[in-house]
Amino acid sequence: MKYKVSLNSRVYEVEVERGEAIIEDEYDIVAPVAVAAPVAAAPAAAPAVAPAPAAAVAVAAGEPVPSPLPGTLLSFKVAQGQAVKEGQLLFIIEAMKMENEVVSPRDGTVVQLVGATGSTVSTGDVILVLA
Repeated sequence: MKYKVSLNSRVYEVEVERGEAIIEDEYDIVAPVAVAAPVAAAPAAAPAVAPAPAAAVAVAAGEPVPSPLPGTLLSFKVAQGQAVKEGQLLFIIEAMKMENEVVSPRDGTVVQLVGATGSTVSTGDVILVLA
């Protein structure tokens, strides 16, 4: 037996083969439906227009240090022009309520801080540049 079920303003077709349907308060059972032909899918909603990408920031020459994971750039632990050693803490990214420390891949000097504190970053986004 087939039923149409309305849930969160959407209608679903449910087929019960054996047993009994359990009706709970949060579900609204409409009526049994006899189906002779396959039901066509509802037309898809128009896709949402993606926001325009932010203006690209010019990255200075040197070795870019990317974000290893998506999250929020919490803080920089270095300044532009500062010399850094391999393994030194460069910046902190928060992801899933955890603070992740990103360290320098090599000795060098911070040429540019590309990311902005508090901004959302994706995996691979350049956060700073080393010379």
